[in-house]
Amino acid sequence: MEYVTLGNTGTKVSQLCLGTWRFGREADSGEVETTKREAHRLLDRAWEQGVNFVDTANVYGTPSGTSEEWIGDWIADYDREDFVLASKVYGSMGEGPNDSGLSRKHIRRQIDGTLDRLGTDYLDVYYIHRWDDETPIAETLDTLTNLVEEGKVNYLGASTMAAWKLTKALWTADVEDHARFDVTQPMFHAAAGEDVADYLDVCADQDLAVCPYSPLAGGFLTGKYERDDSGGVTGPEGSRADLDDQFADYYVSERGWQVLDEIRDVADELDRTPAQVALRWLIEREAFTCTPIVGARTTDQLDENVGATEFSLSDNQRTRIDDARTGAGDTDD
Repeated sequence: MEYVTLGNTGTKVSQLCLGTWRFGREADSGEVETTKREAHRLLDRAWEQGVNFVDTANVYGTPSGTSEEWIGDWIADYDREDFVLASKVYGSMGEGPNDSGLSRKHIRRQIDGTLDRLGTDYLDVYYIHRWDDETPIAETLDTLTNLVEEGKVNYLGASTMAAWKLTKALWTADVEDHARFDVTQPMFHAAAGEDVADYLDVCADQDLAVCPYSPLAGGFLTGKYERDDSGGVTGPEGSRADLDDQFADYYVSERGWQVLDEIRDVADELDRTPAQVALRWLIEREAFTCTPIVGARTTDQLDENVGATEFSLSDNQRTRIDDARTGAGDTDD
């Protein structure tokens, strides 16, 4: 495993980050997607493979906080300083009017709960999980800056939001002398549309690290899906496309099929899997540090994902995938 510097910070992280949103999460059927035993096996395997970067959030698991608790139980048997831990704040953690959002009151309460569940006295990265339109960004940044000054947080991160909101936050931090966001977490993958382009331009310009979630487009870029006769998408029984009626609308597009076809061709050339090629395409982004968050269900899936760190794409292969994204290789008949 190679390690990269996380954006404009001095901290080094593995080329992949382990995502833990399924830890303890109950599906609609009532079944737990990843049990505690399975979660600890995944954490063990990730550490064996050299993954030192672990991502969670206060709302992950059923009930909320379960993912953090399980990670805390696991990491108690290791040296905390060997790991880079990230968590998030924003989502609802109760029924009260101040149990969600990015107010000073909510952030202050949630950081203490997160640290307690993880069994640590600091986080390496603390993300705002969403933008809070009801709380002035200056209040949020002032509170987060205090957490940095108190040693409870090393770096600040921003997850999903519009590019102009990220820019506003960075500008406010500079003007008000607050700590800035150093890490971002958008939904980004090889088949993503142009809606994330402006956001990524800000990240590149400001030297912000990008840790994309859904780097395999919900599994679409693993290559296990096919077009059906009606132009829709079919997948194996029990896959997300099989269970989620919104899957096609969320992840599948003509652009996506073009990208997937090219990724499959490159995978064949390299004797790799489409998932590995799709992850490698992200890792090799030149405009910013890009560390994909992988949410493997099994240790076999995790091993496959880690294989993305063991090879490189040629300039020609990267260009072909890029052209499939933009349609540059299309011609009119």
